[in-house]
Amino acid sequence: MSKITAFIPARGGSKGIANKNIKIFSGKPLIMHTIEYALNSHKIDEVVVSTDDEKISAVAKSAGIKVIKRPANLSTDTALTESAIKHFIQSIDNKPNIIVLLQATSPVRPIGALDNAIEYFVKEKFDSLLSICPNHNFFWNINKDGKINANYNYLNRPRRQDMKINDKQFLENGSIYIFTHEHFIKTGNRLGGNIGFVEWPEEYSIEIDTLLDFIIAEQIYNNLNS
Repeated sequence: MSKITAFIPARGGSKGIANKNIKIFSGKPLIMHTIEYALNSHKIDEVVVSTDDEKISAVAKSAGIKVIKRPANLSTDTALTESAIKHFIQSIDNKPNIIVLLQATSPVRPIGALDNAIEYFVKEKFDSLLSICPNHNFFWNINKDGKINANYNYLNRPRRQDMKINDKQFLENGSIYIFTHEHFIKTGNRLGGNIGFVEWPEEYSIEIDTLLDFIIAEQIYNNLNS
């Protein structure tokens, strides 16, 4: 039997929103929504929070889950999430076969979607998997000469409701990543190899980086769970 661990990285420093991971979001510290989402899974064997912050650690321990103390040099603004994953793996003896990375800053998730994603990941034998959402916007790029170019045919502008899947762009919503321990050790990255995906509706696309994101995400969350 495979051991499946949910890994939640949550450092204390946040420039955009002070104490973001424990700021009250729909009645609870933000990170608690992700902790409870993992605990409600029927597929997850263990939930682990990696943090450098005592307040975040206290919230996680109040939910009865394991906390990995992250070193300060892996908790800076420039530190990659992959460095926290690597530190977690090196810190434990009983390594998981599958790691589910859940980011606390993407708390708006469909009910039951985690177990469905894990089942799909295992069934299709992916090396890694991520959650994505469609985007209905029309994007432009500015090239090195300062010229603006459309990434769609504006002379034959499609109606959004008529857009085919090949015409759409998809956002990596940061909510769920799944990968095997073997893949991460080989590549040092959460993604790569045979990559699978699960597509969620657009309302699940928001990630919290700014105060405006926080306000919008909380409203969406409350509307979806009312």
